[in-house]
Amino acid sequence: MPETILVVDDDVTILWLIGTLLKHHGFTPVTSQAPTEALRLAREQPPDLVLLDVMMPEMDGWEFCRRLREFTDVPVIFITAKGTISDVVKGLEIGGDDYLIKPFDNHELVARIKAHLRRRKAPAESNEELTFGHGSLKINLPAREVMVSGRQVNLTPTEFALLILLAQNAGRVLTRRELISQVWGTENAGSLESLKLYVYYLRRKIERDPEKPEYILTSRGVGYRFANK
Repeated sequence: MPETILVVDDDVTILWLIGTLLKHHGFTPVTSQAPTEALRLAREQPPDLVLLDVMMPEMDGWEFCRRLREFTDVPVIFITAKGTISDVVKGLEIGGDDYLIKPFDNHELVARIKAHLRRRKAPAESNEELTFGHGSLKINLPAREVMVSGRQVNLTPTEFALLILLAQNAGRVLTRRELISQVWGTENAGSLESLKLYVYYLRRKIERDPEKPEYILTSRGVGYRFANK
């Protein structure tokens, strides 16, 4: 069954272009110019992924994402002309999973969509539970739960995917290219910045001292390694 992609943008031309592109690649697009209507659609007919503009008159993309996160962890890709680092950080901090700067490359957009959908399905196919730090860190793959010292930690789909990739390869250095390719599905400057930001966010959530990480270790000039302990 084709995956459903909810596209929210106040520009009818952008909606038509993205909708046409999605149909061409076998997806089912659901488009909306009105964020309030789009939230209702997301509740009533949960999509597999959301493509979200930021600058909209009725409700901006930041607020839309906050409200969306109240009832679903569906992957959200911001598509926006706001491309500063502060904008990207804000989008990721409120629950976004990825971003593309307008004007974007069609192949890039499709690659990102496929990567997020593929990653979202993968953990559910495993019955594995990973344990580190003598039980202080537990990752339950099928339940998509992370426990740190007995406390459940909420991760976005991208944070969870990056954590699983690192943890399942504990003890081995994963290059930036490997991490970007498997988490974001493509390599570019934006993905590299996203990788750095997500490592920062993960450390804040699972490390006792994010400034002195015990789990996610940096292999300078190469990538990252998850401590095998």
